[in-house]
Amino acid sequence: MGAKLSFKSSIKMGCAISDVTPKSGGDGNADVGLPHLSDNQIQMIKESWKVIRDDIAKVGIIMFVRLFETHPECKDVFFLFRDVEDLERLRNSRELRAHGLRVMSFIEKSVARLDQLERLEALAIELGKSHYRYNAPPKYYSYVGAEFICAVQPILKEQWTPDLEEAWKTMFLYVTGLMKQGYQEEERMRLQQDSTSPKERPDKRNTAL
Repeated sequence: MGAKLSFKSSIKMGCAISDVTPKSGGDGNADVGLPHLSDNQIQMIKESWKVIRDDIAKVGIIMFVRLFETHPECKDVFFLFRDVEDLERLRNSRELRAHGLRVMSFIEKSVARLDQLERLEALAIELGKSHYRYNAPPKYYSYVGAEFICAVQPILKEQWTPDLEEAWKTMFLYVTGLMKQGYQEEERMRLQQDSTSPKERPDKRNTAL
């Protein structure tokens, strides 16, 4: 059983990580240059998740409160929280708890699929497509990974090592790269649909008058 998380102290605790972004920039195909996890990194992630999952609800809330605190512009994506300035209200929000649990569920599914990369790829790409529909652009994805890493460090305590941090960062880089790919695929499809939609074509009924 992992050490229980101290809720408020973990939110206030400092963290050196500001985001989880690829070292090489660019907006090209996300499938190019995606990092790959070693077998040892996969094993480390799976073992640490056994401890983290005991506190997933609290981690989810801490992760998003920290996200809104460090990157307040992210609240623009969340209509329910856009005008909430009081962090205490956010900590006690049922809606934020529910959303945090959904994100933690995705992380749990990602960890479970690290040995089945085709299934993980399909899952992450589909999530990226849905984020296009939610108007949540890729620039925000890396922030969530960074805040997750900061939130779980107090749980793992001495189990947290630079190697484990690197493993989690690599996983988030891989998953968010796939999400970006899904976002771009959905964006291209929507733009193509818009360019050929009936409203863009001449109205034959009008031209017949």
